[in-house]
Amino acid sequence: MGKSTVLRGLSYAVTALVAGAVGAGGTLGYQRVTAPDTSAVDAQAAAIAQDLRQDLNVGFHSGGGTYGGQFTEGTLVAQVEAHGGALLSVRSAGPTHTAEVMLGLVPPSGTTVDADAYPVRCYRIAFARGAYSVQRTTIACPATRPDGQPGSVAAQLGGLLARQPDTASDYRKVSAVGYDHTPKGATEFLKGKGLVSARDTVTALSGKAAADDVYAAALRLNGVCHYLRMSSDADLIPLWTAPAAEQRTCDAQQAVTASDLYGSDPAKEG
Repeated sequence: MGKSTVLRGLSYAVTALVAGAVGAGGTLGYQRVTAPDTSAVDAQAAAIAQDLRQDLNVGFHSGGGTYGGQFTEGTLVAQVEAHGGALLSVRSAGPTHTAEVMLGLVPPSGTTVDADAYPVRCYRIAFARGAYSVQRTTIACPATRPDGQPGSVAAQLGGLLARQPDTASDYRKVSAVGYDHTPKGATEFLKGKGLVSARDTVTALSGKAAADDVYAAALRLNGVCHYLRMSSDADLIPLWTAPAAEQRTCDAQQAVTASDLYGSDPAKEG
């Protein structure tokens, strides 16, 4: 499912999430009563894990993976959103990376299903190097928003997805060759590559060098924190939504960390 499909469904899904979050129990309580079967959304989590296994398998470089090559946090965000969810947080300890995700925000496209068959659920997905390293477990969803604001996490994440720029509705691999590694150059890159349009509002842009030929920036698009990775590499996703846990602070150092490699290319490592 493409991100553009996710956004089309969100105009309905977010309304339901926000409305449910206002009353006691909210959407999550309603779904627990009416949709005890979690097999459908569990299958979405399994599909994300399989995407990662393909990307971390030496065989993917010939075209068998979902994105291929080295990847950043942006690749992970794209995979999660393609399966109707959003990223809560990512942390790393040496070569091991752990992502917590919320799924069930949007049912998959291409099928006629009852939305109640996709209750909001959260998962922890850990991975290192190699397809064997990917592990998936179910976790309890956070009871409060990570930014400390009132309301449900499901409503918050649904709102973040709904405010994505339309022009970046499909994650694209884009080289930043020809653009200066400065806030001004980052703005020109966003507009020049069609990642934002005149309808989108870009604010609070700050950046710093992340490595040779890499400039990382944090910015707010339509009020939502995003990270930007500028480099000459055309095989990496340049722009993605920051995890929910980092939405409030949204600083350049977070962008540097997020633009680093969260996985490796086994085909190049030999």
